[in-house]
Amino acid sequence: MKESIEKLKKAHKLLKTFEYELKEVNRGYTDRTLYINLSDNTIKSKPVTQEMKDKFIGGRGFGLWYLWNAVTGNTKWNNPENEIIISTGPIGGTTQYPGAGKSLVVSLSPTTGTVVDSNVGGYFGPLLKFAGWDAIEIQGKAEKDVIVFIDGNNGKVTIEEAPEEAVDTHILIEQLTEMYADSEEDKRNISVVSSGRAAEHTLIGMLNFSFYDPRRKFVRIKQAGRGGIGTVFRDKKIKALVVKYAGVKGDTNKPADKDTINKLGIKMHKEIHDLDDMQNSMRKTGTSYLVKIMNDYDLLPTHNFKFGSHPEAEKISSAEWKKWFTVTKTDGCWYGCTLACAKTVDVYELKTGPYKGQKVCVDGPEYETIAGVGSNCGIFDPEYILECNFYCDTYGIDTISFGTLTAFVMECYENGIINKEITGGLELNFGNKEAAMELLHQMGRGEGFGLIAGQGVRRMKKIFAEEYGADPDFLQDIGMEAKGMEYSEYLPKESLAQQGGYGLTNKGPQHDEAWLIFMDMVNNQLPTFEDKAEALHYFPMFRTWFGLNGLCKLPWNDIVPEDNARTDEPAKVPEHVQNYVDLFSAVTGKKITKEELILQSERVYNFQRVFNLKMGFGTREHDRIPYRSAGPVTVEEYESRADRYDKQLKELVGFDPEGKSTEEKVKVLRKYREEQYQKLCDAVYKRRGWNENGIPTLETLKRLGIDYPDVVEVVKKHL
Repeated sequence: MKESIEKLKKAHKLLKTFEYELKEVNRGYTDRTLYINLSDNTIKSKPVTQEMKDKFIGGRGFGLWYLWNAVTGNTKWNNPENEIIISTGPIGGTTQYPGAGKSLVVSLSPTTGTVVDSNVGGYFGPLLKFAGWDAIEIQGKAEKDVIVFIDGNNGKVTIEEAPEEAVDTHILIEQLTEMYADSEEDKRNISVVSSGRAAEHTLIGMLNFSFYDPRRKFVRIKQAGRGGIGTVFRDKKIKALVVKYAGVKGDTNKPADKDTINKLGIKMHKEIHDLDDMQNSMRKTGTSYLVKIMNDYDLLPTHNFKFGSHPEAEKISSAEWKKWFTVTKTDGCWYGCTLACAKTVDVYELKTGPYKGQKVCVDGPEYETIAGVGSNCGIFDPEYILECNFYCDTYGIDTISFGTLTAFVMECYENGIINKEITGGLELNFGNKEAAMELLHQMGRGEGFGLIAGQGVRRMKKIFAEEYGADPDFLQDIGMEAKGMEYSEYLPKESLAQQGGYGLTNKGPQHDEAWLIFMDMVNNQLPTFEDKAEALHYFPMFRTWFGLNGLCKLPWNDIVPEDNARTDEPAKVPEHVQNYVDLFSAVTGKKITKEELILQSERVYNFQRVFNLKMGFGTREHDRIPYRSAGPVTVEEYESRADRYDKQLKELVGFDPEGKSTEEKVKVLRKYREEQYQKLCDAVYKRRGWNENGIPTLETLKRLGIDYPDVVEVVKKHL
């Protein structure tokens, strides 16, 4: 191993070295960011202004601010001026409070054409900050594959041509961790950002962020999956970003009030220790616990979101994954996270593809992957899900997009829209795991039907309509994407608020902005449009705040205090909200309230909405959703839940279904549900301070303090 690593390193060609002065973090910030242009190998330091900290906080906020100033409305994802920005946030890197090691990645998306953000665990963001940088901002394109190395102990950044290392993540991260670590002990101080070969051939590429697990003695990964940023990464000829920092301690983030942070952390750790086994058992099964709950409530996407449950779902539930996972008490993706949900299957022997026969570690699978590549494609085989999860990761493919687009392809195949001639022989029926796996390998090889599928659902709809004569209206109904992004894995048909949670997002249908199914559908806590609008204001803003500060959402409400149900607003988990208010104040020294917390997010959220306008999106027409996310498209769907839908026609629509054909009932129900969605949009726009076309008003921009001249100029064009 050592000799082969030396050979790889010897082939490197040093393109640029930049030396910088080491400095300590102060109250969660280093007050500078690292700018790199790969076209001309510029490396320089940029100051972080007080205005940036006050208005954009960090993480996603810093990413949006830098990207806004880097691109024009005409910039495309593969133009050199597009950037990839990675930043944690002021709380990121805290080791006393669980879930405080997240990084946020921001770029222009290949699939949506506008700005996208994606959050991820792993050590890169915190180590980058401790190395002296609040963010890294990468612009330009290299001519050949490069590695950017940030040495946070010696104050040096290098750009190196790296021709011989692997591209696929599971090999590359081991090579680079070995290459840049001085010893076995030093490996925990290395973090690598990488993608994989399929990111070069598709638009759904993702990024892996690594961390070394000293107990297992191998490198593990977490994923920034959404929006195709891995595709941007490989288009810029970046093979990897590597950061090294030795010396992480409990006060490396240099908070203003360490005692308060210690107290908050101890309280949360005790709560997790005492209650997790009785609540969601995250420490033992990760997010896979959701499979059974979603199936029980008819929310588990099955057969391209046609249905919400399946008799075989038990085969892929947490009871099955317990048999596979290697559980330790340190399964967090950053130091000090006792929720420890980052599960792995430590040894899995691959059965297909270029690494057939290798024994590998598989990260997860998490709920979204299980539901996406599993139930949504009609596949209930744990070994297939593991194999698919591994190859998606090492090839650099987003498992959510892969699952949702494969399910779409399967429904098109079963409807005769595409056939074996078009797919090159792949029989893409629901449940055909061999065909689905081959589709993934084709994406890895850059050949066959995998090249078409890898463009995502939105582009496939256009291709299928224009080249194969498919009905574009039917494709729009069943193609589960909005704004160009594939849906994440929850069936929202019976929750109007969740339909809005998907359709009214800034970046596309991703559950990290709003997840309101249980409040709306199960607990009936949102009976009126005003109630739903209030929830679609508060929760997206609250969840945005995690991304500004380097925090994971899971310790907020996947574990709750014992008396939470007796509080006035249990869905908000008031005690944990207060924890976050106190945590922010203790790190930064800036006292805030829970109202100021929401205001911090509201500024960034509205700024991102205006950013969409700048890129030619962001109006009411772009909040449109495929009808399948609101109701039954086909006779088969309606009749599978006929009692439910007949009852709704009687009680909600005032239509007597007796003696009517299913087609007629589908049509009447559709008219009703589509009208409901438009009324919801009206209510949400009003609550958010937007006009009837979904545009933030000038009054809203002024109230939030983001009425910068160039922001106002963009908005005025739409008023």
